[in-house]
Amino acid sequence: MTLQEANNFFEILKTETTIKSEIKVYEKFLHILTELKNREFSKDEIQSIETEIESLNLKSNPDNRKKFFKKALSKFENYLKDTFSLTSEGYYTNLSVSLGMLFGVVAGVLIGERFEKSMGIAFGICMGLFIGAFIGRRKDAQAKAAGNML
Repeated sequence: MTLQEANNFFEILKTETTIKSEIKVYEKFLHILTELKNREFSKDEIQSIETEIESLNLKSNPDNRKKFFKKALSKFENYLKDTFSLTSEGYYTNLSVSLGMLFGVVAGVLIGERFEKSMGIAFGICMGLFIGAFIGRRKDAQAKAAGNML
């Protein structure tokens, strides 16, 4: 399946459904496919991308379409990240905020031993959130400057 065929396929799916969560998944796929068409790739790279799209088996008719296409989108995004270092917008921010909050809870428990427990956990989560958001935004800006963002 070529990029254009996949684009047409998702346009058709988007018009056939009225479920907002499904439409969001289709729009994400369409955004990625449009960005890939606008980039300069060699013929081998385009062939590799089209082979990956083919391996997702998009034309199958699953019972739960949203779940199937969300999983396919996740696989495709991971493939693009691993193969071409291409990330979606906000990828590093989301990752860093989650990790920051995780480590913030641990730090909050340690701080909470000295002071009031709930206050330490809340403080740790807030600090982890802010530090994670700061680091993630910087990484996203670097990826955008390097041209690795879709």
